[in-house]
Amino acid sequence: MQRVIISFVLMLALAHRAQAQDDLFGTTTKTDAKKGFVIGVNGDWDLPGADMARRFGMSFRLGGSILYKTKKNWLFGAKGDFILGNKMREDSLMINLKDSEGYMLNQDGKSEAPLTYERGYMIGLEAGRIFNIDKKNPDNGILVMAGAGFMQYKINIFTKDNNISQIRGDYKKGYDRLTNGIFLEQFVGYNYFGNDGLINFHIGLDIAEGFTGGRRDYLLDVARPDNKHRLDILFGIRGGWYIPIFKRKSDDIYFQ
Repeated sequence: MQRVIISFVLMLALAHRAQAQDDLFGTTTKTDAKKGFVIGVNGDWDLPGADMARRFGMSFRLGGSILYKTKKNWLFGAKGDFILGNKMREDSLMINLKDSEGYMLNQDGKSEAPLTYERGYMIGLEAGRIFNIDKKNPDNGILVMAGAGFMQYKINIFTKDNNISQIRGDYKKGYDRLTNGIFLEQFVGYNYFGNDGLINFHIGLDIAEGFTGGRRDYLLDVARPDNKHRLDILFGIRGGWYIPIFKRKSDDIYFQ
């Protein structure tokens, strides 16, 4: 968590430095708001809540977005994220196969402890607006976004040589806790487009709520179906870098 806070502070410092550079080099002349496409690369540090917190610890998301920005500072488009984590809290996972120290026997008769990871994705649509607070740059300000889409995640079980027969092939599906459903997402933060075209980013707070359910007919370790409805929440700090493709007044497209 300390690294998350440090990263948040560094991004805010970068915004302040970029604004200072604009002032120093005289690039803060009042301009009109721009329109065009914005390609983004995004990253989140997430803490789970509700049902997700019973299964996983802190995770992160990495993905991208394609947005269209209007001259009125409205944005809309699509985004996708991969969910990545290695903090597990599922105490019952493979409990029928492990010994007291967490090991199981492979085909060679040797003890081996499989590795487990959180893996998933989120894909959807989003829309929002930049509320301008910079009198010299109408493209900068408070960014508020909302989105919705489909999310899916599971526990990825990995063994070095794939030689534990009880968790190989279709048997692995009896342990992976595959879950999916729809999600809603909200973001509020600061958005910055540099007048020199070199620094363009956003950073802020993000929350996603997944209305999901288990999708496996039967869990082998706990001997029951996995059809429970779930509320999965991710509280995150999100930052992203932009590549804007805006139009000049002459309608020529240029990259910032």
